Amino acid sequence: MPENNGKIGTEIAPVGAREISISEFFEKNRHLLGYDNGIKALLIIVKEGVDNALDATEETRILPDVYVKVEELEKEKYKIIIKDNGPGIKKNQIPKIFGTLLYGSKFHRLRQSRGQQGLGISCAVLYSQLTTGEPTEVVSSTGDGKTHRYKLKIDVKKNQPMILEDNVIEGKDWHGLQMTFICEGTYREHKQSVLEYIKQTAISNPYANIIFDAPTGRFEFKRGVDKLPKEPKEIKPHLYGVEVGILHRMLKDTKARSLGGFLTSEFSRIGKTVAKELLKKAEIVDDKGEPFMMISPRKLTDSQVVSLVRAVKETKLMRPPTDCLSPLGMELIEEGMKKELNPEFVTAVTRPPAVYRGWPFQIEVGIAYAGSIDEPKFMRFANRVPLLYQSGSCAITKSISKTDWKRYGIQSEKMPTDPMAIFVHMASVWVPFTSESKEAIASYSIIIKEIKLALQEAARKLSIYLSGIRKAQYQAERKSIFERYAHETAVAISELTGRNADEIEADINELVKKNIKIMELSEQAKERIEKRTKTSIDEVSGKQEENAEPEEGEGESEEEKGD
Repeated sequence: MPENNGKIGTEIAPVGAREISISEFFEKNRHLLGYDNGIKALLIIVKEGVDNALDATEETRILPDVYVKVEELEKEKYKIIIKDNGPGIKKNQIPKIFGTLLYGSKFHRLRQSRGQQGLGISCAVLYSQLTTGEPTEVVSSTGDGKTHRYKLKIDVKKNQPMILEDNVIEGKDWHGLQMTFICEGTYREHKQSVLEYIKQTAISNPYANIIFDAPTGRFEFKRGVDKLPKEPKEIKPHLYGVEVGILHRMLKDTKARSLGGFLTSEFSRIGKTVAKELLKKAEIVDDKGEPFMMISPRKLTDSQVVSLVRAVKETKLMRPPTDCLSPLGMELIEEGMKKELNPEFVTAVTRPPAVYRGWPFQIEVGIAYAGSIDEPKFMRFANRVPLLYQSGSCAITKSISKTDWKRYGIQSEKMPTDPMAIFVHMASVWVPFTSESKEAIASYSIIIKEIKLALQEAARKLSIYLSGIRKAQYQAERKSIFERYAHETAVAISELTGRNADEIEADINELVKKNIKIMELSEQAKERIEKRTKTSIDEVSGKQEENAEPEEGEGESEEEKGD
C-alpha cells in the first residue's frame, strides 16, 4: 500500500478552509432571497417591514395603522421608513431580531403567520449595509413611556448584531415600531412594484389603514372594515409531515421517558390506540409481541425509526386540527375587492381546510367583474401576502390556466381575458414556497385541486350573474325597440281605428312596462347595459337604413339621372 504522507488529508481539508456563517452565505447569494435587482430590492424591504407590522398588530388584536415612505436621496439611493402602531419590541430583543439571520419566534411555531424563516427583516439590514454601508435605525416602544432607539449593522462573519448607537427617549407616549433603511434601489410604478404590493396588501388586509409616501406622491388606503380575522392557534406537528431525519432529532431531544408518551404528547391527533397500532405495524414490540410503548425514545435503532415512518404512511390518521388557520373569510375578501377595485360584481369562496404532507391549509378565491376593472388582473396571496414575481412557477397561476373559463361564459385564452380580477389566497401554517424568496407556491396536486374547486365555485356565481346581465340586456333592447317605435305604431293604429294616437301610445308604453321586466342591477351594470343597448339598437337601425328600398330617384348618380 502506498504511503499517505498526509497528502490526502491536505486535499480534503486545504489550508484556509473554514466554516462560513449564514450571513456570509446570503451576503454572497442575495439573489436567493429575491434581491436580484434594484426594483425588487425596494419591494422586498418594504414587504418585510409591512408584513412584520401586520403580523405584530394582528397578534395583539390591534387594528393596523401602517406608514411607508420611500424617498430618493440621490440616483439609485433611497431611504425607506416603515412605521406601525403595534406592540413594539422589547429592548433586549431588538438587536437579535434585526442583527441575526435565522433568529425569530415563528420558525418552530405551527400557526399561520406571514413570516416563517427568520430571514426577512435581518436580510433587509444586510442588504442596506452591503449596498450603501449605512446602518439601520430602529425605534421601538412597548407603551411603557420609554422609547428605545438603535442604530445597528450585522457582523457578517459571526452572524451577530453590531450596535453603533443605543439611546433611550423618556416620556414619549406611544407604542409601535419604526424602521429606517438606506439602500440602493430603483423606484418604478408598474405591476411588480412597491405601489402594486401595497395596493394588493390593502385588498387582502381591508382592516388596515396604509399610507404610502412615494417619490411620485402620497397614496392612502383607508380601512374598509373594523374587524380582524380570527386569531390562529398553535398546534403540534402531524406525523404525516415528519420525515426520518426530523423524527431522529425529535426522539433525541424529547423529554418524554417512553416511546408511547413521545407519540401522544409531541404530535397532534395521536392517542394511545393509534400509537399502539403504529408500533405494531413497525414491529417495535416487546418479548410478548405487544407494542413496546415503554421503550425509551432514545433507544430506537435507525431501522426502527425508518419502520415507524413507513408505518405512519400506511396508517390512516386523523387530519390535523385546523384552528391554526386564519382565513380571511368571504366578507373580508369581498370588502377588500370592493374598496380598492370598485367592481360591478364581486363574489368570494372559502374552501374547507385540506392537508398536504401533514400541513393544514385553506384556499380562498374572490372574483370581481367589470366596473372600474378594464382588463384581466390576477392576484396571488400566501397568508395574506401578495406574490408579485414568478407567477409562471406558481400553483395559483397553473390552477387558473387549467380552469375551463368558457364553460362559465367567460372569454379566455388559457387565462381569462374578460375585465375581471381574480384573487386567490392560500392560508397555511407552512406555505410550500418554491424558494427562499417566497415568490411562488409549489404545485402539490392537492393544492392545485383545492384552488381549482374554489375557482370553479366562484366562476359559477359569476356565470349566474352574467346570465342575468345578458337576459337584462336582451330585455332592455326589446324595451328600447318598443319605445323607439311606439309613437309611429300609435299613429298608424290611430289612422286605422280613429282612436286618439296619444292614448294608444300610452297604452303601448304601459304594456311594455308590464310585460318586459328587467332585473335589479347596480348603477354600474345599468350604465354598461345602456351603452351596449344603444350601440346594439343603433347598429340595427343602421342596417335597416342600409337595407331599405330607395324611393324613386334616390341613390342614383347625376349621370344616371340624366340618362
